[in-house]
Parts: sequence; C-alpha cells; structure tokens
Amino acid sequence: MKTLIRNGHVLDTATMTMGGETNLMIEDGRIARLDADAASDADLVIDADGQFVLPGLIDAHVHFRLATLDFSRLAVWTEVEYGIAMARLARETLARGFTTVRDIGGDVRGLMRAIRTGAIPGPRIFHAGRMLSQTGGHADAEGGPRDVPTCACEMRHTAFGIVADGAEAVRKAARHNLRDGVDFLKIHVSGGVATPSDPLDSVQYTAAEIAAAVEEAAHRRTYVAAHAYIPESISMAVANGVHSIEHGNMLDSDSAADMARAGAVLVPTLVTYVAMQEVGKQLGLPQTNIDKNRLVTEAGIASLETAKAAGVTMGFGTDLIGETQPMQNREFLIRAEAQSPAEILHAMYVVNAQLMRLEGEVGVIAPGAAGDIVIARGNPLDDISVLGDPAANFSHILQAGRPVAR
Repeated sequence: MKTLIRNGHVLDTATMTMGGETNLMIEDGRIARLDADAASDADLVIDADGQFVLPGLIDAHVHFRLATLDFSRLAVWTEVEYGIAMARLARETLARGFTTVRDIGGDVRGLMRAIRTGAIPGPRIFHAGRMLSQTGGHADAEGGPRDVPTCACEMRHTAFGIVADGAEAVRKAARHNLRDGVDFLKIHVSGGVATPSDPLDSVQYTAAEIAAAVEEAAHRRTYVAAHAYIPESISMAVANGVHSIEHGNMLDSDSAADMARAGAVLVPTLVTYVAMQEVGKQLGLPQTNIDKNRLVTEAGIASLETAKAAGVTMGFGTDLIGETQPMQNREFLIRAEAQSPAEILHAMYVVNAQLMRLEGEVGVIAPGAAGDIVIARGNPLDDISVLGDPAANFSHILQAGRPVAR
C-alpha cells in the first residue's frame, strides 16, 4: 500500500524544528521519501493542507495488564476478562495517537501476539513482562495473610509480578523473564501508591539483589528499569547499574546528581497521580492509597525541576491504570509547567525511542522509519497543548501508513 501525505509541515525531531510544506510518501508501512511528487501514484492521498505532520506518539510507561483501578476486580478476573479489557485499552491508546508504548509491568504476551497478527488494533509494545519485587514490595500484589515460606528461595508469582528475595532468587526470576522474551527488566526499589502494605519511604531490594538483575539484563544486552520515589532508593539503584528510574517524584539534588553521573534516564509519570486524585475514590481505590497518592502528586513538578537543573535525561510516560487511561494526553499539559515544548517532544520522540532500542524506527520522519504518523491542526512546538486533546486537534492518525479508526 502507498500513502501520500501532501502539503504538510514535517517535524524534524533531531533538530526540533518544523519544516516548510512538503509531500511524504509511505510504502508498505514505511516512510519511503520526503519531497515526493504531489502527483505520485498512491492508494491513499491525504491533503494535510498546511497542518503539522508528526511521528506517532510514544509512551514509555504503560500497564495494559492493570486494566482496572478496582483492584478487587483484578484479583478475580479470568484471562478472558483480562483479554477483553486489555484489547480495549490497546485500541483506545492507538486512537489517541500513541503508536508505540513501553509496557513496564505485567504479562502482555497474548496482547502483543493479537496486535502483531492483526486480530486487534493496538500500538507497538516494548515490554518488561512480570515485575520483580521483594516480599511485601510494590509488586507483591496478593492480598491477605500468607503461609510462612518453607525456604528462603521460595518464589511466588501473579500475572503482574514475581516475588523473589535474595540475589540468587532475583537472578532466577530475571532469567525466567528473559527466557520468556521480555525486552528489559523491571524491579521495585521503593514503596508505591497502588499497593497497601509498603510505605512510600520504604527501601526495597538490596544492592546485591539489584546488581544480580542488572548483570542478567546486561548478559542479554538489555537493561533494568526501577520503580523508585525516594532519594536513597534512586541513588542505590543507579549506583548498581539501573538504567531508568520510573516516577522519581521525591528526587533531590544529590540523587539527581547521581543519576546524571551514571547516565541514567528518569521517566516521570505525573498524570497518573492527578488521575488517581480525581477519580480514584469512586473507582474503588482505598483511602490508604489515596493518602499516599497525595504526597507524590505534590512532589511531582518539583522533581522535574530538580532533574532538569542536574542535567538528568528525561523520557515521557504516563503510568495510567485502567479507567484513567483516557487521560493519557494530559501528561503533555502537566509537563509544560516545568519544560518547554521542545524539551517535552525530545523526551517523547528521542529519549523514549532510545529506551525502546528503536532509534531510526520510531520517533522520526525519515526514509526507512515506520509509517506511524499524527497530523495535527496546530504546531506543538508553539503550543504543546495541541497534543493534549487528540479528538479536537488530530485530523489523522496513521499506523504503518493506514488510517487508525477512532
């Protein structure tokens, strides 16, 4: 299939500049050439009419497996119910312009196969598989009392995570995930909002446990991402080789400096805390979680400013759960409180592509890249809020050169 986009201003994500009107040809799902002949033979012709042609949007922190904010429902759903809910979330994500995502916790292999074979529409997924957690950590998702383990090596798992204590158990869990074909590993090194039993300021995993996961990832030529809020956990993680810190809301100047020295990437996810504060209670989020959420919400913008001052590389993520995922594009508006449009676009298109090992494939409009395109009515370099309302501001969304149903 050939798709010709005429008369559009094309965003150059290498320089973060908007070009003059040109014609773009996509052939067999990939960008074939810029400055194409306006009369070129094509199966589909789109007249952008002076609008702004952007690469498909990229979200570096999603959770399709966390398909509802009502965790009591998650605990009893069958795989059929999960599949239906996850398929809907994937379809709606694509319809908001996000053609590539990094799923950072939960088993989504079936969803990926369904998208890859064309059974359902959805974005390209770079995935971590099951998250690794200590007993009582942020990915220890099973509620209620449990029997005392019969040995220190005993591991438990759900569709969301593997509970592994001790360096060798972490190594085994990491190897299991890598055997299953994950693209990278995800661990938890501090408390979280969505789980009831781990305080936000708790330190999770030891240096030896973190180093074991990092070593196994390195042997597979990939990396470890770590959920972390507090400075102590952030510094410990990057000192032991973790490449990306997810959230980082309580980052301080010292831990930011540690990240910058290590070349680690921060992936802020501010919209999820706004969403949980707005609708968490009515969707069944317990008061304990709402109270923890308020603390990280208040720290969010300050963490961006601290990271920016220290020269920390930042990506772009959302971390929205289930019913809150329609708020995905609001992350652009929140980030604008601390970053310029060019900085936000660089985080999304350049840093996110690097995190997903997809440089030259996504986040760029150039020959050979994926034909994933968003055509916007306004210039996001002038006003990033253009990306905050896809229904009003996106005239076309293309995946591999084909229009996305909305």
